Amino acid sequence: MPSAYITPTGQKILTEELKWLWKHKRPYATGKVKEAAALGDRSENADYHYNKRLLREIDRRIAYLSKRLDVLQVINRAPKDQDRVYFGAWIDIELGGTVNTYRIVGPDEIDFAPHYISIDAPLARAMLGKHRDDRTRFGRVAAIRYDAAGDDASLDFEALIKRFQHFPMQL
Repeated sequence: MPSAYITPTGQKILTEELKWLWKHKRPYATGKVKEAAALGDRSENADYHYNKRLLREIDRRIAYLSKRLDVLQVINRAPKDQDRVYFGAWIDIELGGTVNTYRIVGPDEIDFAPHYISIDAPLARAMLGKHRDDRTRFGRVAAIRYDAAGDDASLDFEALIKRFQHFPMQL
C-alpha cells in the first residue's frame, strides 16, 4: 500500500486534475458516445466502442483520484528537527564525487518533476531519519533542506496543470 502523504502542491495538482476530468474531459467523452450511439447499430460502430472505452478510463481515473484525495494527508510544514531527513526534504546525495539532488514526496506526485522520489522508494527509505554526512549504501547525505510551508518553489504549477489539460481528448 503506498504511503498516504502529499505536499500542498501535489494536492492542488491532483484536485485540479479531478475538476478538469469532471468538467471538461468527461462531458466531451459522454457527448462523443451519444453522437456515436445516434448513428445506429452499436455492435459494428467503432466510434461508439472507442468512446465508451475512453469514458471508462476517465471514470476509473475520477474514482481513483476521489478516493485517493480523501485518504491523503497533506504535509504542509517543515519538521522541527530540520537536521534530519523527513518527508518533503531536499537531499543532496554524494556518491563517487557526484552529487545528485532529490526531493522526497508522496507516491502520487513523483511524475511532477524528474528529481522527485517517492517516500516508498528504497533510496528515500534509506535516507529517512539520516543526518548530514551520514552514509548509506546509496551514498553520503551531503545536504538537507526544507521549503517553507512544504511547497516546492521551483515547480511551475500552471505548467503542470496545463500538462493534463492539453492532452488530446483521446486515449
